Amino acid sequence: MQVIRIYTGDDEQTHFEELDIEAFRAIATTPGAGPIGCNPGPGEFFQDWHNAPRRQYVMVLSGGMEIEVGSGEKRVLKVGDVLVAEDVTGQGHITRGIGTEPRVSVSVPMPG
Repeated sequence: MQVIRIYTGDDEQTHFEELDIEAFRAIATTPGAGPIGCNPGPGEFFQDWHNAPRRQYVMVLSGGMEIEVGSGEKRVLKVGDVLVAEDVTGQGHITRGIGTEPRVSVSVPMPG
């Protein structure tokens, strides 16, 4: 399992940071508010530049996705991976489906 955080840097670009499981556990157990979302979709999809709608954890339950940031760097998230999405301002990121298996993810809001 990998935990990948995306965030807006001082340069207003989205960047990646790999978190170890202990760092993720520390932030994932912080009390928060808001609904948890279940996000089903086709395996093949494309979402052009966009920001995270809120600070949230996104857990991949089936299928997979590729996230691209402004530098052109890409990361693939597969079943069991977690994205810590914090790029609510700035350029944002691109999301692409990988493979043909339907994609299901769960989004959980982060506090603050």
